Amino acid sequence: MPEPAAPRHGAIRAPLSPSAGSARPPPAPPARRRPTRIASIRIGLIAGTGALILLVIFIVQNAHTVRIAFFGAHASVPLAAALLVAAIAGALVMAAAGTARITQLRRTIRRTRRRASPGSQAHVPARDPHPDRDAGPARPKTEPQS
Repeated sequence: MPEPAAPRHGAIRAPLSPSAGSARPPPAPPARRRPTRIASIRIGLIAGTGALILLVIFIVQNAHTVRIAFFGAHASVPLAAALLVAAIAGALVMAAAGTARITQLRRTIRRTRRRASPGSQAHVPARDPHPDRDAGPARPKTEPQS
């Protein structure tokens, strides 16, 4: 028995119903679009505003004064101010350590590229400065084939 013809709409044929025997997989979901720069900035501003509101609430709730002593210097400051200064100092120390590490890795890559080919700018991966550290999931050891 021949298959029933699909109904026509202009020059485009309408798809057959699933009971007609043609089993096609469902269409793939549309690809996810990357956010634009303006959308990213907007999300950052919303997150920053939320953080600022939380910071103001923190300052208002911790307005009482505490006595602080540091290397012989004594001061009475609001608790919120003392904690904020400590947090900012910690963030600066972390940023300095991160910057030093990135600078170290860039120097290593630059030296490796210079040694590999003095006249060429070909990409050469840097040698791992810590080969004894585990860089990820263990890979099975393969024996050389003879």
